Amino acid sequence: MSLDHLQEEQQATVLRIRKRVIEAIGRNMDLYGVTLSTGHLYGLLFFADKPMTLDDMGREMEMSKTSMSTGVRTLLDLKMVNKVWSKGSRKDLYEVEYDWHQTFTDYFVIKWRKAVESNLQVLRKSIEEMNRLISDLDEQADAELLHILREDKHKVLQAEAYYKWLDRLIDTMEDEEIYKLVPKEEIKEH
Repeated sequence: MSLDHLQEEQQATVLRIRKRVIEAIGRNMDLYGVTLSTGHLYGLLFFADKPMTLDDMGREMEMSKTSMSTGVRTLLDLKMVNKVWSKGSRKDLYEVEYDWHQTFTDYFVIKWRKAVESNLQVLRKSIEEMNRLISDLDEQADAELLHILREDKHKVLQAEAYYKWLDRLIDTMEDEEIYKLVPKEEIKEH
């Protein structure tokens, strides 16, 4: 909703409320690896009553078009903002993705899946090497080294079990089974 028709005092109150929310969003966007200014940009788009161009955002935020472009590109990559088309407009328009559940899922699934796959690959290779070393050692002559290898292998197996669990958690996010375990909150107007 546009603020143009509101009286000055009401408009100032609405702007103060919006600013408080935008500040909170901006401060917490580091969770997604996003800078404070990009978080503020997201907050601006969150309250926009229609899609905005980079020029619109730059005027509102008093930032350069380059900074706006970098921030928007970051938000597009994170799927927090969508590029939209508008008949008659030659400029790119952007609007916020309002489904925060999907934004969270997209971001963390991508980040976690990459880390899990990388770590599992390293752990499995290490377990194979440890198994070869253990089978090649003489029980009597290499007792101390065998003990160290078995201890290390146990630790690596614990880490592997964790990453397998995390992989399953990621699966529940991707297929939305997570919402059966932890349902989304219903919106309740106060």
